[in-house]
Amino acid sequence: MIALVALLLVFGVVLGAVAHFPLSVSLIAAAVIGCWLAVFAVRERLGRGRVAERLNK
Repeated sequence: MIALVALLLVFGVVLGAVAHFPLSVSLIAAAVIGCWLAVFAVRERLGRGRVAERLNK
């Protein structure tokens, strides 16, 4: 429960900070974060395949 409260607190702080930035800065930051998450997801997917191959040998 405390983790949920902390998460909501951080979420509120981040949204409050974004509200003070110009829209273009917010969109650029969102695009950078989205690309970072996409790269992370691809690396995780590829990494899990390699681990499964090692376990099958």
